[in-house]
Amino acid sequence: MSVSGLIQEAKKAYENKEYRQAAELFQNVAEQQIFLGDPLMEAEMKNNCSVAWLQAGEPQKSLDVVLGTDQVFAEANDPRRQAMALGNQAAALEALGSLSEAMDKYQTAADIFKDIHEEDLRAYVLKNLSALQLRTGDQLQAIASMHTALENKKKLGLKEKFLKKFLRIPFKMLR
Repeated sequence: MSVSGLIQEAKKAYENKEYRQAAELFQNVAEQQIFLGDPLMEAEMKNNCSVAWLQAGEPQKSLDVVLGTDQVFAEANDPRRQAMALGNQAAALEALGSLSEAMDKYQTAADIFKDIHEEDLRAYVLKNLSALQLRTGDQLQAIASMHTALENKKKLGLKEKFLKKFLRIPFKMLR
């Protein structure tokens, strides 16, 4: 089967919630890229594989496969995919219970997204960071992260609009 055929099969498996199969197919494509000499496609497929492994309940496999892909994207001057790779690493670390390390990765990803004006992706990462900060007892920082996430998001749902208004209260009190 061709590379594009394998990718389509992997995406279909993922959409059908067959996460293990999707991960294995993405891993297969990534390994083929080594021989084809395409490190960016290899790193992209490893990131897809990481997401699938995480969905399959295999956070260690998710982390193992995605480590180093952020550097591949950084060397290729692709900050968007670099930040996404850091976010994938953070999600795997969070699932493994390495919360401090996960928060560092989420923060770095958020900073990169800010630099390249990817507000929606930054908001998504900041929401994850905020949830972790709450879990670790840093409520004020969690509120600040969530506030920043909502301020940067272009389209807000009804719950997000309410939360954004609600979060203005503590900032008014702090001033």
